[in-house]
Amino acid sequence: MGWIQRIALDNEPFVVVPQNCRFGPKAQLFQPAAEDTDQLDVSAASSFNYHDPGNTRLNWYTLPQSVLVIKKARDHDVLEPFVQLIRCLLRKGMQVFVEESVLTEEISQKCEVFIKMKDQLCTFVQGCDGLNEKIDFIVCLGGDGTLLYAGSLFQTSVPPVMAFHLGSLGFLTPFEFVDVETKIDSVLSGHANLTLRSRLKCVIRSKEAASHVLKSADAGGGATVAGSGDTVAMRNGFRNEDATHVVLNDVVIDRGPSPYLVHIDLFADGQLVTSVQGDGLIISTPTGSTAYAVAAGASIIHPGVPAIMITPICPHSLSFRPIVVPAGCDLRVMVSENARDSAWVSFDGRNRQQLSIGDSLRITTSVYPLPSICAADQMQDWFNGLAGCLHWNVRKPQKKLDPDL
Repeated sequence: MGWIQRIALDNEPFVVVPQNCRFGPKAQLFQPAAEDTDQLDVSAASSFNYHDPGNTRLNWYTLPQSVLVIKKARDHDVLEPFVQLIRCLLRKGMQVFVEESVLTEEISQKCEVFIKMKDQLCTFVQGCDGLNEKIDFIVCLGGDGTLLYAGSLFQTSVPPVMAFHLGSLGFLTPFEFVDVETKIDSVLSGHANLTLRSRLKCVIRSKEAASHVLKSADAGGGATVAGSGDTVAMRNGFRNEDATHVVLNDVVIDRGPSPYLVHIDLFADGQLVTSVQGDGLIISTPTGSTAYAVAAGASIIHPGVPAIMITPICPHSLSFRPIVVPAGCDLRVMVSENARDSAWVSFDGRNRQQLSIGDSLRITTSVYPLPSICAADQMQDWFNGLAGCLHWNVRKPQKKLDPDL
């Protein structure tokens, strides 16, 4: 069972509830014994059964042995905490993985302590080395971008992530780099809560590929890959072999360098919802609601809420407001045949590429969330971030009236 329990609807499963979650090779959600839980009404277990946000404790069913350390790039201030953390992990007998590029960084080469330790480290190269079965635990040193990058390394199951605030904003990085060894010991002992941050699975489909597969399906009752002779499972013109990206924050479709309005059609569960004319469209997770979406006027949503946000960027319409749809919604964005120019798409600010007229992008909630370890709990961490990083509802208090006047 993956992150979420699923039920069938029109032959396509949709999101219901986190259940029996496993994160990487050795971590899972803590499952309390039956005698420790209140009597639950299970009559609706086969339909809607929302997970209690407060019941997301980390549980190691095998002691973690390997840890991936991701640090913010090109930042001298992170080097000393990075070296301190690695020394701590090596003393615990853990197998420590770092990016291969870290070993040859100019700032790393100037640190004698790091040079003495680097032969004890394991390395990987993004896009070349598979990490899914090697990493039990992730530690990030940096800001929100560092956490986004760490998540992008795992397109399927993500090990638990402990993020230390050593960057600019730090809304997603709740840990301060103080008394680090005690905090890590606590996490490795299983004394930690998790925030399960949903991610979006995005599949790009070119007009030509969609047209070919659909014609093949109409002719032979199945979809055949050009030149392969293999029939593949498909839905809405998409198949498993198409380019796929998994994002934690958002996928953004915009007009790029074009002087024209972007013109894209938005479909939900196969039905045309609206045509977007403006600077673009942001499709985001609740985690991404505090990123580009909030700057474009969207609401802020707690990451425990199962939802997808749809936010227009400068729409040429006075009535186009941001909306929220259920996490199980199957979205598709297509560059309209009536568009004057192509559009551009980026995934968590990366992998930017052009979408030609007729190209499509299918967006669904991934079954693999990012399990972010809480410094306190998911509610306290979230509100602390809103107040401390975004200065939510910060203003001078109103003076009371003087009763003597």
